[in-house]
Amino acid sequence: MAWKFDEKSPIYLQLANHIKTQIVSQEIKPGEQLPTVRDFAQQAGVNPNTMQRAFILLEQEGMVFSKRTAGRFVTDNRDLIEKTREELALAEMEQFVYQMMKLGFDQVSLAEILEKHLKGD
Repeated sequence: MAWKFDEKSPIYLQLANHIKTQIVSQEIKPGEQLPTVRDFAQQAGVNPNTMQRAFILLEQEGMVFSKRTAGRFVTDNRDLIEKTREELALAEMEQFVYQMMKLGFDQVSLAEILEKHLKGD
């Protein structure tokens, strides 16, 4: 089944972020071999060149590495994975706060509604 993409950013960035999310959430484990570019492209419903571009970005960031004839693997660097997890979380929170402010919430009311939600009220 093809992945869903938005028009706000390039598809290769969205692919890279999706894979990073899979890595930081342990859906793809450290040291695990990734599917081939073609297999991943087919799963995502994108051109293999677009997937290759996402993999190159992930390699530049250190999230994955290539072994010459064996394919690509997720980094074992748990500090990098945790740092990336925190960066992704911060970006999500910033987007959430921005959208809530657009809806008219101030910091106090936002904190109150968030606390209420987390308590299950």
